[in-house]
Amino acid sequence: MQQSLPPVYYIVFTAVTAAAVLLQALVLLGIFIAVRKSMGKLNEVADELKGKALPVLSTTQSLLDDVSPKLKIATSNLTEVSYTLRHQAKHVNKTVEVLLDKTNAQIGRVDEMVTATFDALDHASRAVEVAVALPARRVSGVIHGVKAGVEVLLGKKSHSSPNGTSSVVSGEESTEQKPA
Repeated sequence: MQQSLPPVYYIVFTAVTAAAVLLQALVLLGIFIAVRKSMGKLNEVADELKGKALPVLSTTQSLLDDVSPKLKIATSNLTEVSYTLRHQAKHVNKTVEVLLDKTNAQIGRVDEMVTATFDALDHASRAVEVAVALPARRVSGVIHGVKAGVEVLLGKKSHSSPNGTSSVVSGEESTEQKPA
């Protein structure tokens, strides 16, 4: 079964609820007033910001409008210069390679010429040596033979020495002959 509460409880409950609603209304009114003051200050700051920022923004916009075509042209020129430099670098590289190939070929030819010249000089010096030294030895041998024959005819004696050379003695003179 249900018991009913005395009417005083209802009155107290209603008074507490009314006080809470009134307190809530006062808090909301305070928030409203604070927001309104903040909005006023915010509007003042926004107006000041507009006054200062709008000229800066318009100057920036006009600067961007002025610089944008120049940047496009500079970028285009830079791309063109880059392409030209790349093309010229390739051309110079090919030219240097051709020049190096020709230089290496000429160095090879000069090397062959110098080697051939040294070989010819070596061959010529051997030929001169054979052509001059051999007849000179023969002439020297003939001269020594004639000298020995003349000495024998003139009466000088010829003696063999232990080392295989012959010596001709005439009085106190002694000469040694070496074989040719």
